Amino acid sequence: MKKKPFTVVYEDNHLLVVNKAAGILVQGDKTKDKTLTDYCKEYIAEKYDKPGAVFLHPVHRLDRPVSGLVVFARTSKGLERMMELFRKRDIHKVYWAVVKKKPAEEMGKLTHYLVKDENRNYVSAFDKEVPGSQKAELSYKRLGKLNDHWLVEVRPVSGRPHQIRVQLASMGCVIRGDVKYGFVKGNPDKSINLHAFHLVFVHPIKKEKLYLRAALPEEPFWEQYLELEPIKAKDQHIDNTYSG
Repeated sequence: MKKKPFTVVYEDNHLLVVNKAAGILVQGDKTKDKTLTDYCKEYIAEKYDKPGAVFLHPVHRLDRPVSGLVVFARTSKGLERMMELFRKRDIHKVYWAVVKKKPAEEMGKLTHYLVKDENRNYVSAFDKEVPGSQKAELSYKRLGKLNDHWLVEVRPVSGRPHQIRVQLASMGCVIRGDVKYGFVKGNPDKSINLHAFHLVFVHPIKKEKLYLRAALPEEPFWEQYLELEPIKAKDQHIDNTYSG
């Protein structure tokens, strides 16, 4: 059975937030493969019986092999205001990553300067600022160990391309399946074990605080880690704490 490219997590007149399956592009690239944006436009057109072009724009991106939350704007006002929230970093993001090597510290913060090679689609991390680099920061916490792998919760402060992947790899904790950044072998479905799990932000038009959560991919390796998430519906205080 072919897995669905996305499931809807939140929807109103201004926003559509979906849980993206690993392997789906958010926006088009040279492969010309069908994108998450295409799938979501079809969904909106069909659900609301909209003839003609559908206005729908992703506010941010997730790498192709990564699963989890992606926010789309359904109106130009929604797009403009959501872009502003991301630019000001008024969005609280939580990712789960599975790594083989145990992070040395239970909790820590990483700061690097990243340079992207567009031709190779590869990002290099440096400890000090170098020409053309962008500063990247994240904090992390070990949540526990299962089957010889560690579950790490990651909270990026900035939103740079491949940021979590290359920053964790820089401390020796390459994400499971991420051969690009040094994991020994890929996952059979070409995914990597990185999932955009939570988003918390104030709705740009309604001004209500949204606590959004994307279910883990429906596959046994991921699902076993749910036992390490003691907080389920009680994520209302996620602004201040880790879920572990």
